[in-house]
Amino acid sequence: MSVLQSALALSLPFYLAPLAAAARADEGMWLFNNPPREQLAERYGFELNDEWLEHLRKSAVRFNNGGSGSLVSPEGLVMTNHHVARDILQELSTAERDILAQGFTAATRAEELKAPNLELDVLWTIEDVTEQVNAAAAGLTGAEAEKARREARTTLEAEAGERTGLVCETVVLYQGGRYHMYGYKRYTDVRLVMAPDAETAAFGGDVDNFEYPRWCLDVTFFRIYEDDQPLAPEHYLRWSADGSEAGDLVFVAGHPGRTQRLDTVAALEYQRDVRMPWVLRFLWRNEIKLLNFCERSAENERIAQSDLLGVQNSRKAYTGMLGGLHDPQLMEQKRAAEAALRAAVAADPERLRQWGGAWDAIAAASVLRAELYPRSLGMGNDGLQTSSNLYHMAVHIVRLAAELPKPSAERLREYRDTVPGWGCFVKGAAS
Repeated sequence: MSVLQSALALSLPFYLAPLAAAARADEGMWLFNNPPREQLAERYGFELNDEWLEHLRKSAVRFNNGGSGSLVSPEGLVMTNHHVARDILQELSTAERDILAQGFTAATRAEELKAPNLELDVLWTIEDVTEQVNAAAAGLTGAEAEKARREARTTLEAEAGERTGLVCETVVLYQGGRYHMYGYKRYTDVRLVMAPDAETAAFGGDVDNFEYPRWCLDVTFFRIYEDDQPLAPEHYLRWSADGSEAGDLVFVAGHPGRTQRLDTVAALEYQRDVRMPWVLRFLWRNEIKLLNFCERSAENERIAQSDLLGVQNSRKAYTGMLGGLHDPQLMEQKRAAEAALRAAVAADPERLRQWGGAWDAIAAASVLRAELYPRSLGMGNDGLQTSSNLYHMAVHIVRLAAELPKPSAERLREYRDTVPGWGCFVKGAAS
C-alpha cells in the first residue's frame, strides 16, 4: 500500500481520506481518532486498527509553511512536494548556485544543506478537550462566550505543554462542535537532501503543470537531525518498488485545505461576486509585475521565480473556483440543499429558536463584508501580500505593544505564548 502526501495550505488538523484507487476520490475527510471503520470494512473489506492508524499518523509530517510530508526511511528522510519546499529552496539559492533552476543532490551527509527557519511537526497525541472548553463558556453567549473559550484553550495548551513536553495546540473542529488538543513532536534541524530543478518538478510550467501532474517530479527530500545525528524514527513509510495497482485502496494523510462546501448561498455569492474577483485582479497585476521583473535579467528571474510560480498557481486555482461558482447548476443545487435544511430547522420549534435566524444573519454579514473587503484587502488581511513588508512589521509592533502587557490567555491568539513558533518570538520580545 502506498501513501500520497498532499501539500495543502494552512496548518490544519491531520486528516485521513480514503481513495478508491486511481479512478476517483471517495467521499469525506476523516480524523485519525474518528475514522469511518464500518464504512471501510463494508465497502472495501478493510479493517482499520489502532496500530495501523498510529503508524500512519506518526509517519506524517507537518511543515511550518502549511505543507505536509512523510517520513520515509529509518534515517530521518522526509519526502514532500517540490512546491512545498520552493520557498526554502529559494532561500538556499545564491547567484552562483540556483537550486530552483539547477536542482540539488547531496552526495554525502556532509553536503546536506541546513534549511533556515524550517520546522517539522509530527502529531504525537490527540486529546478531546471539548468539555473543558465548553465548561468555561457555560451560561455565556456571543462574544463573551467566545472570549471564555479562547482563554480556556490557551490555558489548556500551556498546561498540556508543561505536562507532556510537546508543542500543544487546540484545534477547532466542526465549527466549534469539538475541540481537540494536538501534541506535536517538533524538529528544528532539517537539511535538504535532494530537489529536482523547477522545470522538472512542474512540467510545462504555467501552461501544463496543473493539467499533467503525472509527468512532474513534484518531490523534495529533507532529513531530520537530532543532536547532529540523523533521526531514527519509530514510524516511517516503507518504499514499495511495485507501487499501487488499479483497484488498490489508497489513503491520503495530511493537512487538507479549507473548502466552502457547507457555506450558505449568501456566503458563496459573496465569494463569487466580491472576494474572488478582487483576489484575481490582485494576482493578475502581481503576475504581470513579476514577469516584467524577471525579464530584466537572469538574476532577477532567480530572485523572483518562487514568487512568480506561487502567484501563477494561485491565479489558476482561483480561476477554477470562480468558474465553479458561476456554474448555474452548482448554485441551484446549493439553493435547493439550503432550502431543505431551513425547512427542517423551521419544522422543530427548538431548532427554529436556536438556529432559525442564522441564514439571515450570515446574509447581512456578507453585505457588510462586501463593503469592507477592498479596505481589508489593501491592508493585507486576506493572507495576500497586498502591502509592504514594512507595513506588516509596523502592524505587529503596534499590536505587540497592546498585547504583551496582557496575560497570555487574553491576547489575540497569534500573540500568545502557546502559539507554536510565534510564541517564542513573543516571549523574546517581552524579555
